[in-house]
Amino acid sequence: MKMKMCSGWRSFLFVLPLIFFLPHLLSVMELHQNTSVHEPQKKLQKKFDHLVLGPAAGQGLSNRLQCQGTKALNRTRTSNSMSHLEDNIALVTVFTIYNSSLSNVEDRSSNTVVGDLTYNKVERSMAVLNVFINFIQVTMPRSSVIILTDPVSDLSLHRNRVFIYPVQGEYSRDKLMLQRIRSYITFLETKHQELSQRPGNITHYIFTDSDIAVVDDLGQVFRDHPNFHLALTFRNNKAQPLNSGFIAVRGTVDAILRAKVFLQEVLKIYSSKYMSASRMLGDQLALAWVVKSHPSFDASRFAKAQAFSEDIGGTSVLFLPCAIYNWTPPEGAGQFHGMPLDVKVVHFKGSRKRLMLESWNFYNSSPNIEDMLCLILGSGRTKYDF
Repeated sequence: MKMKMCSGWRSFLFVLPLIFFLPHLLSVMELHQNTSVHEPQKKLQKKFDHLVLGPAAGQGLSNRLQCQGTKALNRTRTSNSMSHLEDNIALVTVFTIYNSSLSNVEDRSSNTVVGDLTYNKVERSMAVLNVFINFIQVTMPRSSVIILTDPVSDLSLHRNRVFIYPVQGEYSRDKLMLQRIRSYITFLETKHQELSQRPGNITHYIFTDSDIAVVDDLGQVFRDHPNFHLALTFRNNKAQPLNSGFIAVRGTVDAILRAKVFLQEVLKIYSSKYMSASRMLGDQLALAWVVKSHPSFDASRFAKAQAFSEDIGGTSVLFLPCAIYNWTPPEGAGQFHGMPLDVKVVHFKGSRKRLMLESWNFYNSSPNIEDMLCLILGSGRTKYDF
């Protein structure tokens, strides 16, 4: 009897580790199966090194661009001619080249091929800047382009109506968004002093990212809205309703001063509250804080894509819908209802810059902006390589 009991205990002790190990083994096997199931989805996130066209979103919607392949079936631009605004317009952007990029120009491992051209990191940044200028000179040929840059940057850019404007500051990648606001303030301060001392022809300023394509004349902003000091673009996004990639400033002495004071407040909030997001988004969060903290401001107005004005601390701010003045092709899956017929600015954020270069190449071969917009619309769901 004792022998049987000992034998039973030995069997139990042998099985005991399996009782604890078996569930762990099954969990590992299940995890492996789940990983295998999701593996194809990971491959779908691969970025492409060429355009991938799909069906154009917004089919059947009367207020959206309709396309058949890369052929536009309806008009988009509301003005085929200039707005006949008597004042001048200058588009202003911040752009610099980093020393680390210059030292790696011989490194061919990070080269990018777009069409028949191969770019290293510096060349592709310059290509984006040149395409930015190209679109402006097509749609707004009487305007000028001003590039605010680090004094040590040699952009080697010699183009008509394009001016390099060095501004001392900290242009590191981690602080570039912060420096951008500082550069805007410095520029406005200089222009305010010049205009105060020598009143003359008015020049309105539109501060933008350099990865945008202006696809229609923007002079109508100042013509149709004659009383604002500063204009921002908004979207229906609770956390980040304002995008800093498009800021317009009326060129009067009063408007330039008020816009400068407004941006100084944004800079103060940025520096005190959002330095943890200094590389990205900090400026947009600071913009939203300054606007939404104003006692009379109704944030529910961001839900409807219609322009409106509001007095924010003595500055008359015009709010323009991103859908028209800062439209961004979606990247990857998500709800998407096409491109508005009256879109004026396309913003190629992030890795969409390949699409920006490809769009210009397409426009060069077939100079029809509506058809080019169909190319952008059909390519909007794809992740590209830079």
